Amino acid sequence: MTAPVALAKPSRAPAKGQQTKAVIIDAALGLAAQIGLEGLSIGALAEVTQMSKSGVFAHFGSREELQISVVREYHQRFEQEVFFPALKQPRGLPRLRAMFANWMKRTSAEIDSGCIYISGAVEFDDRTGPVRDALADSVNTWLAAMYRAVVQAKAEGHLRADADEKQIAFEIHALILALHYEARFLRSPESLERANIGFDNILARSLSADAPPAALPASKPAPASRRNRSAG
Repeated sequence: MTAPVALAKPSRAPAKGQQTKAVIIDAALGLAAQIGLEGLSIGALAEVTQMSKSGVFAHFGSREELQISVVREYHQRFEQEVFFPALKQPRGLPRLRAMFANWMKRTSAEIDSGCIYISGAVEFDDRTGPVRDALADSVNTWLAAMYRAVVQAKAEGHLRADADEKQIAFEIHALILALHYEARFLRSPESLERANIGFDNILARSLSADAPPAALPASKPAPASRRNRSAG
């Protein structure tokens, strides 16, 4: 009989290497939220993770590759928290509302830590290169998803036939940018409430008669004339 061939034991090195890389990226995300993508360095990350510079460098090879890895990880976590849960809702306004609600929830958590999409845009808006491309691709992917949700809401008959999908998506994005500025920089205590009211106002201008009740605002904003009388 032929002697049985001993099977080689699978190496645990790759799995351990992936775990170490995940720890490094997690630490890099925390650093980038505080000091920005541009502030990331192999040396700073080695200090935070208590690793050698050569150990960190071995997982990425360059500072640029580290920055791109952070952008991709941030985008993946963003999708897991904001986009994918919203897909459980019916197409149309229910899904669009869920996307905005999830986005607001994440934004609220980032008021103290910072948003890499927004801080990265400030850092790389006048630059070229792979890091800017990775950041822009991630942001465009999310904005395209939000735009599709608006288009679907119109296709489902929840928005009027003359609704401008691009304008609606643009204004929703503008709300989030204003929220970060008001809440994080100006420390306005009313910013979250005003962002939610702003979202309702954006949709109210384009709602159709067939919009599902569950997708309507909890309380409709008072007419301008009534608000003016109250102010007087």
